[in-house]
Amino acid sequence: MNRTTLDAWLAAHPYLRPLAHWTSRVEGALASIPASSAPVPDWNDGADDLRAGVPLLRSGLEIDLEPAGRAAVALVEKLSLDPTHGGPMADLPLLAEHLRGDPEAPRRVGDWLLGDEAFAPPSPGLLRYLGWTAASRYLAPLVTAFDAWRDEEKWLRPYCPACGSAPAMAQLLGVDPGRKRLLACGACGSRWQFRRTACPFCESDSQRLASVVVEGEAGLRIDSCDACGGYLKTYDGHGDETLLMSDWTSLHLDLVARDRGLKGLAASLYDVGSVAGQPLTTKDLERTG
Repeated sequence: MNRTTLDAWLAAHPYLRPLAHWTSRVEGALASIPASSAPVPDWNDGADDLRAGVPLLRSGLEIDLEPAGRAAVALVEKLSLDPTHGGPMADLPLLAEHLRGDPEAPRRVGDWLLGDEAFAPPSPGLLRYLGWTAASRYLAPLVTAFDAWRDEEKWLRPYCPACGSAPAMAQLLGVDPGRKRLLACGACGSRWQFRRTACPFCESDSQRLASVVVEGEAGLRIDSCDACGGYLKTYDGHGDETLLMSDWTSLHLDLVARDRGLKGLAASLYDVGSVAGQPLTTKDLERTG
């Protein structure tokens, strides 16, 4: 298969164009904000927590997420100044005003991204998307170093080893009998190995997950669990990860899955309904710009 380009993908899925424009605007705004990177710690200081299954950002290594929160607040502020915002970004002025009035907002946002419920922002789906977009840039060197240090075979858990999120997507690599299944975090960008035949949501292992292959979707498919009804979009291939593992580029497959009665248990920043607060339809995808 030729490597799929964004232009070709959007030509085949024109209803995703407004969403592509939206993500491009966010990436452009973030690029204009000064970047910082989380320092890489001495992994041995947190080895016991990590062996016990405590994710990196929740471990005793105490990674500081306030700089990521600061970038997230700046990103919201910058985007809110654009008079053309609409669709999922319609709440930007309200969100920016809320953050602007809280001098502790950067710290609060960083803690909130890891599950602190003491902070209650308006439009939480929008802030979660923008917050993790900023945080993933801040954490990228740390995540890369952590991936190189940790032992894949000793994790094998259904949640992200870096931030603790449930997976957003999966990828199958290699050929039988040694194929590997990687789970992908939509929040911090980590990928980690998981049992190939186990459900990442209820952890039942039926030795076989049901799959729905949609024609013309470049190796993307929907894997579902008979036990819990959850599903996970899976890329069965290699070479087009940047595009096909972006999650938003396959939101139409989420609609296919929901139409089949499957449950959206994946931790997607673009979860159906997480931004606008209501289930999306194809028409909604066309209006997200």
